[in-house]
Amino acid sequence: MSEKIDDEGRNQDWIKWIAAAALVVAGVYSNSYFSSESLLLRTIGLILVAGIAGWVAAQTEKGSAFIDLCLEARVEIRKVVWPSRQETTQTTIVVLIVIFIVAIILWLLDSMLNGIISSFIT
Repeated sequence: MSEKIDDEGRNQDWIKWIAAAALVVAGVYSNSYFSSESLLLRTIGLILVAGIAGWVAAQTEKGSAFIDLCLEARVEIRKVVWPSRQETTQTTIVVLIVIFIVAIILWLLDSMLNGIISSFIT
């Protein structure tokens, strides 16, 4: 019995995904069809169609899982401890100094290898 319910749910999900895709295609086509109309009106129309398509997609199993993922990510972002301005500045300075030192080492290595190769060539 549960397999039959799962199959019906999957079929309904496919119908919803097809409907969402059809809405997006219709919105894009309408935007080009009404290209002579005001950009503001076309933009509002596209936003409305995209919102409706998103709502239809959110009614599916995967759409619902995506919304849950976004909400959980939002909770996790609130748990992040962001560095202070002073820590960011100090880290940036350290990174720039290391980059400068590595650049000098690579320049010296390049010059040394260039000299060695030049002595073999001539």
